[in-house]
Amino acid sequence: MANNLNSNEYDAYYNRYLKKIPGHVALGILLLENKQEFLSFLEKLKPEDLTYSYAKGKWSVAEVIQHLIDVERIFQYRSLTLARDPGVELPGFDHNAYVTASSVKNRDIQSFKNEFIAVRDAGIGLYESFSEEMLTSKGFVGGSATSCRALGFIVAGHTKHHIEFFKDNYQII
Repeated sequence: MANNLNSNEYDAYYNRYLKKIPGHVALGILLLENKQEFLSFLEKLKPEDLTYSYAKGKWSVAEVIQHLIDVERIFQYRSLTLARDPGVELPGFDHNAYVTASSVKNRDIQSFKNEFIAVRDAGIGLYESFSEEMLTSKGFVGGSATSCRALGFIVAGHTKHHIEFFKDNYQII
């Protein structure tokens, strides 16, 4: 498991993301490598790809990219909160509602790249600022015990999951 996370640091639902990342890479390095992998994916997109959806009712490429950015921000906020206020209880969020409310139709690939870079770099800086005690501090997210560091690893695995999903289902790269 990622950086020797214990199963009591996250909800079992997130195993699907954590199993996609190497277990021996430090969080900061992982987030940097994962950032480059996602930017490489974005480089392969054509403008018309943003509106593509692999099936009726499924998110478009642009909506998935916005979802990734939204999740990144939310998990950073959760990490900051757990680091500063261990034991806190944070609610879950409805990712479908966030996608529906996003305004991706007016976005281009460069704007997504710029936002992803800004958000990921902010996250890398955030995790680098945490002491070991802060990284292992826990609270509750959506009712499940969660550590600050687990959220960082999960977000990297979540990004990797969607890169693979793009390749397997959207078949645009």
